[in-house]
Amino acid sequence: MGTRIIDPQPLMFDHAAQFFTVTDPLFAELVNKWLDRGLAREWKGTVGNLERGQFFPFPSSPPRYIGTNGMRPLADSILSQTNMVNVVRPCWISKVEPYNGLWHLNENGKPCGKFDAIVIAHNGKCANRLLGTSGLPLIGRQMKRLELSSVWALLAAFEDPLPIPGNVEGAFVKKSDSVSWIANNTKKLLNSENGPHCWSIFSTASFGKRNKVPQENIPTATAEKVKASMLEGVETALGLTAGSLQKPFYTRVQLWGAALPTNTPGVPCIFDPQGRAGICGDWLMGSSLEAAALSGISLANHIADYLQSGGTRQDEFAIGLHDEFQPLDGHDIGQFPGLDSKEQRNEAPAYQLST
Repeated sequence: MGTRIIDPQPLMFDHAAQFFTVTDPLFAELVNKWLDRGLAREWKGTVGNLERGQFFPFPSSPPRYIGTNGMRPLADSILSQTNMVNVVRPCWISKVEPYNGLWHLNENGKPCGKFDAIVIAHNGKCANRLLGTSGLPLIGRQMKRLELSSVWALLAAFEDPLPIPGNVEGAFVKKSDSVSWIANNTKKLLNSENGPHCWSIFSTASFGKRNKVPQENIPTATAEKVKASMLEGVETALGLTAGSLQKPFYTRVQLWGAALPTNTPGVPCIFDPQGRAGICGDWLMGSSLEAAALSGISLANHIADYLQSGGTRQDEFAIGLHDEFQPLDGHDIGQFPGLDSKEQRNEAPAYQLST
């Protein structure tokens, strides 16, 4: 959940999670609280499939939701309203060690507290490195089985509107080698028809894999190549002739090197009662905001029940330590439960884009 604001214009982009849907009653209860507090709202802008100049709108159901002021402010607002969470930052835990029945955390040798249980809520090479010396072989093995895609995000601001139907705010791009999604942040977040027009453009997973580099230090040549290829992809998706897309006055590329899961064990959480350690994350059940929330809730309840039991029935509380992983389907930017684009494409008429 990331939102980037560029001053002084300002320019505004959601550059990670784009929107979310709701199918689970427990998650619906949570989202209703966000709506009541004004933290989230229904995204009523038109969304659909875009294929070489033709747009196929989705029906309005199921509803789609976004953060009222962007996805990152939604996350920050949720955190600010809690009274049981103490976030310490900047802090990069480099080692976790079990000692005398507690977990000792440290940051490059600096003690960061002692805890009854630990939760790993991220993944990829950093999580694997942390687990490598933790004495948690079962948890570490499951984490290493996870496979992740790579996706490029291109943030682009244009002086004039792009040639796309006036009420279209987001589109899954079909039959494109380089682009999988485009969204108009100016309309989506600011509900404005006036410029500048800020677009979030996401690559396909295959494009991300072919052009993957260390995301901490992206070579300038790679950034320029990716930008050019993705803008060409937008041009093709809109059905424009080569070289006719207006040049953006602002661009920024970002690589999500460990973007989305491509396989999953299909369990709500993983917990090792002997080690008093667990894993939560969307990848355990899918690749959606709903899956992430449900996973966190599941693990929190599971750990609370285990600690209240006195920790004497370890076999009963072990979960997800031996489940096999299965391939995970979804859009290149994630899953949206209840949103079946293939069926919806057949239900709605196509618009030919004006060029």
